[in-house]
Amino acid sequence: MIAGGGVAGLTAALFAARGGCSTLVLISVIPGGQLSTIDQVEDFPGFLSGIAGYELGPAIQEQAAKAGAEFRMAEAERLEQIDGGWRLATNDGEIEGKAVIIATGSRARQLGVAGEERLVGRGVSHCASCDGPLLRGKPVTVVGAGDSGLQEALTLADFASDVLVLERSEPATGQPAYRQSVADRPNIRLRGHTVIDEILGDDRVTGIRVRDVKSGEVEVLETAAVFVYVGLEPNTAFVRDLIELDAAGRIPTDIWMRTSLPGVFAAGDVRADSASQAITAAGDGATAAIAARRFLEAQANSAPAAVGVSLAD
Repeated sequence: MIAGGGVAGLTAALFAARGGCSTLVLISVIPGGQLSTIDQVEDFPGFLSGIAGYELGPAIQEQAAKAGAEFRMAEAERLEQIDGGWRLATNDGEIEGKAVIIATGSRARQLGVAGEERLVGRGVSHCASCDGPLLRGKPVTVVGAGDSGLQEALTLADFASDVLVLERSEPATGQPAYRQSVADRPNIRLRGHTVIDEILGDDRVTGIRVRDVKSGEVEVLETAAVFVYVGLEPNTAFVRDLIELDAAGRIPTDIWMRTSLPGVFAAGDVRADSASQAITAAGDGATAAIAARRFLEAQANSAPAAVGVSLAD
């Protein structure tokens, strides 16, 4: 069984099903995970003009389904070891399997400032392609100038009158290709060394109170929306008491995506040291599926190999 329907989980499903494994995938939201909110993925091989994230996920799911994988809408809540395998408790009942691939991905990290939680869905967003069309001709703010922030700023530039991108450190930290594309858009402005202290508005976002982290100067800026891209938090709460996580809450694995538990694998940006890119998530998923198949074959043949690894080796 595979927990997670992002690129890692869907690719794992494809390779597991093609390898002859009975494969069930649990998808908690929609196929593609975090990628489904990206309007244009330009660095996934095979697409000369890029592909929308909300198209890539379903395409991999369709391919995996054609190979024999099955899918269920459910969210993982607890994993526990049972005789001969694992039991995964979900919000839609319990599922048992001999091997588990954890590909539950991450969720967007919040700013943790006043007004943010209250105005989620009323101007505070994590999806430019979802909410950008509703903000035509209005000024908007993007928080975070890494790859995700710059990608979403480019999407918003097609709708908003002005896109202000804020970054705590340098004005832009994303890869050069995105930085150049942003530089070519006259309605995108980058501002470094700036943080938001408060998001303003009663029923909807109307402005932000920002602070220059160098000078300490505070000012209020008008904006109709705040799009937050300040990193990701791994969805690993359901295995926190079972697997020792790293300092960031991610799952340590070896190069075959094996965790310290026999028959449990992790793939994508839920695992420690992930590059957090769509293409590396796909590679993780394929590797985890191959490793899981070998584990099951070893079990069937009563071979002692691959029934647990020391990640310190």
